Amino acid sequence: MPRGDGRLSHDLLPGEKGPQDACGVFGVWAPGEEVAKLTYFGLYALQHRGQESAGIAVSNGSQILVFRDMGLVSQVFDETAIESLKGHIAVGHARYSTTGASTWENAQPTFRATATGSIALGHNGNLVNTAELAEMVAELEVDEGGGQPVSTNDTNLVTALLAGGAGRSVEETAVEVLPKVKGAFCFVFMDEHTLYAARDPQGVRPLVLGRLDRGWVVASESCALDIVGAAYVRDVEPGELIAIDEDGLRSTRFAEARPRGCVFEYVYLARPDTEIAGRSVHLSRVEMGRRLAREAPVEADLVIATPESGTPAAIGYAEESGIPFGSGLVKNAYVGRTFIQPSQTIRQLGIRLKLNPLREVIRGKRLVVVDDSIVRGNTQRALVRMLREAGAAEIHIRISSPPIKWPCFFGIDFASRAELIANGLSVEEITTSLGADSLAYISLDAMVEATTLPKDRLCRACFDGEYPMELPDPQLLGKHLLEKPAARV
Repeated sequence: MPRGDGRLSHDLLPGEKGPQDACGVFGVWAPGEEVAKLTYFGLYALQHRGQESAGIAVSNGSQILVFRDMGLVSQVFDETAIESLKGHIAVGHARYSTTGASTWENAQPTFRATATGSIALGHNGNLVNTAELAEMVAELEVDEGGGQPVSTNDTNLVTALLAGGAGRSVEETAVEVLPKVKGAFCFVFMDEHTLYAARDPQGVRPLVLGRLDRGWVVASESCALDIVGAAYVRDVEPGELIAIDEDGLRSTRFAEARPRGCVFEYVYLARPDTEIAGRSVHLSRVEMGRRLAREAPVEADLVIATPESGTPAAIGYAEESGIPFGSGLVKNAYVGRTFIQPSQTIRQLGIRLKLNPLREVIRGKRLVVVDDSIVRGNTQRALVRMLREAGAAEIHIRISSPPIKWPCFFGIDFASRAELIANGLSVEEITTSLGADSLAYISLDAMVEATTLPKDRLCRACFDGEYPMELPDPQLLGKHLLEKPAARV
């Protein structure tokens, strides 16, 4: 995770970077099906989880082919590329970098030769013992591939360890290696004959299992099962390793389950049409809006959302408050999430590219503007300015998550703690900084209750600082840890 320079800023900074999404993974075992095409569509459904690079690996039973590049799924793959990937097993990945820079070398799936064949792996999450894993890989003295560019991400280290089991199968090696991997991970990987999926003991990131007529699918979110016509079977359990081959599906537990799913998945990360741990993300967000209206009422004429992620909570707020819900902002559907862009220059342009006010709806109105979160406040500040220019009489901001005060080490690339606006300012000071008439956040308990999951089964660390696992020394954490010359592996 990139560390800041220790200065809190309330302006748009050229080098600023907001939180970035987790990655998306997809795997399929389906003889007789077009597995590369299924994986393409699965990644298309998971595009919101990572927009820097994409890749697909396919096995035909005797060899693994990997195709990956920088860009969106639709930019990386065309019909010719998909047609060239023939086989019955596939692993796909859509990446946002949380360890290692956004470069081609760090695109996934990663690929390694093993003593018995090859392995390709995609990872959603972020590990916290990367330095320790790097030492383990160094002890293996793994050949880095004949002078090929060395990747600098935690995923490649795990791939090397899984490939390094001398005389053992990938499955046997995985059962030995996975308990040593700390942090948040959903691994989807394969050798020439078998598809594997593994989820960390806390189950921080979601991972689901689905059934096709002629095979199996694993994916980061249930919406990816829907798009390929797979029936949801169950979640992959925390601490579980699944193997799928011609003999069917096998399950091995490599660690005791200690569930602590990421509550921010319900707030923002996941698609609203996804279910996590049996709970609809959309219904959770609507309920957050209802509870927010009860906790932070205000006299107003219209409730509007910051599209699209603020919409369910805004609907809930309007239903509970009795204030009409309206469309005050028009979104350009072809511009990605504002803060997902790796380039800050694009982010600064993004707010104007993305949203435009409906002046005739806004003019003279007292507005409740519902959004899912505030990180630095730059999106909301620009939005308030835009609504003022469009003639809004009052602007009351309501946020369907509590103030974000702590960094995430498990797959969301928030700013450093010093740069999180809520860490340095009171709610009143943030209100002044944004130029709003009022600002209120939902309480932590109300947000958690909206998910219907017990509080002790959710990771809430970015809100309350209670991390679900022990973290190493801060010097051993960081997005670019493996790019320091001394630590490069």
